[in-house]
Amino acid sequence: MTARAVVTGLGIAAPNGLGAADYWGNTRSGKSGIGRITRFDPAGYPAKLAGEIPGFTAEDHLPSRLLPQTDRMTRLALAATDWALADANVRPDELPAFDMGVVTASSSGGFEFGQGELEALWSKGSRYVSAYQSFAWFYAVNSGQISIRNGMKGPSSVVVSDQAGGLDAVAQARRQIRRGTRLVVSGAIDASICPWGWVAQLAGGRLSTVECVDRAYLPFDAAAAGHVPGEGGAIVVLESEESARRRGARRYGEIAGYGATFDPRPGSGREPGLRRAIELALADAAADPGDVDVVFADAAAVPELDRAEAAAIGAVFGPRGVPVTAPKTMTGRLYSGAGPLDLATALLSIDAGLIPPTVHVDPAPGHGLDLVVERRAAPVRSALVLARGEGGFNSALLVRAA
Repeated sequence: MTARAVVTGLGIAAPNGLGAADYWGNTRSGKSGIGRITRFDPAGYPAKLAGEIPGFTAEDHLPSRLLPQTDRMTRLALAATDWALADANVRPDELPAFDMGVVTASSSGGFEFGQGELEALWSKGSRYVSAYQSFAWFYAVNSGQISIRNGMKGPSSVVVSDQAGGLDAVAQARRQIRRGTRLVVSGAIDASICPWGWVAQLAGGRLSTVECVDRAYLPFDAAAAGHVPGEGGAIVVLESEESARRRGARRYGEIAGYGATFDPRPGSGREPGLRRAIELALADAAADPGDVDVVFADAAAVPELDRAEAAAIGAVFGPRGVPVTAPKTMTGRLYSGAGPLDLATALLSIDAGLIPPTVHVDPAPGHGLDLVVERRAAPVRSALVLARGEGGFNSALLVRAA
């Protein structure tokens, strides 16, 4: 019999809340964490808003010896891992090292560390070494630092598929649980609100340049004109249901279904792959569309991408066939951290019987979505989380009450 993977711990670092309780309290009430950038002067850049995490001081959460070898992304990830493990009541030093693994994702993060290395090494004429070091750090830091800090020697990896990567990482963690690993730390934290990271994001052409906070990030709205980036995400603890029961651990929910696809070549005339990813996730969970109580949308806020996502949801669930929400309108798009944060939010929604709102958006009727713009009390037993990565990645993850 295939082991069922359940989530027993949540560690959240988001622009509108540090820790699960703080984040959920603000999210359910519609409190946004988006504002003008403070981590550097954005005056000379066309985009000036971001979802920054306030109040996080690494010295308050991590040993001083770790600070010189880490950047903001890694510090947030390490702190969120500590919170997730504490929430799951797991003490890594009490478990066999090879029974614990780490599978995370990375996308835009690592730029701050790389920028620091470039600044330090360019002065010595070593720019090529610096670039190599920064990209090596980019891909390996989260998983490696988490596993080293917590003595986890089981299966470990980093997934890179842009914004879809966070869900892909959780799905890979579920595979490891099914193969016999007792516990896997998964999810993602991304953070690249620094000049180098900002220029890289601007190059994609999808950032909103609107300077009014309430009008900058409007997915599924007629005024949609790009997204606002943010930093943060969520780290989750996955265990086999048997292990969780044996420990008497709280089970937030089960990772029940997963599907991933890749879009066809641009100009081919073929349908984007998101609908198929949804169908694969439902089939994997042995679920029907009517079993899904809410969809957490990818919410690109780029008109053609919004139309494609709305069409995929409509094709599976029918016009206005399922409530849809995008709480990332309160945080910005967190790249690989976005999917895990939506996953954590979905699990909190299941626990509370409440769908959080999509703030500031006036839904365009042409999309045919039942977009939740004010928090909605409703029984939530099953939630579908969607994520798309630039370049054609599509991922869908179905979670349900344990």
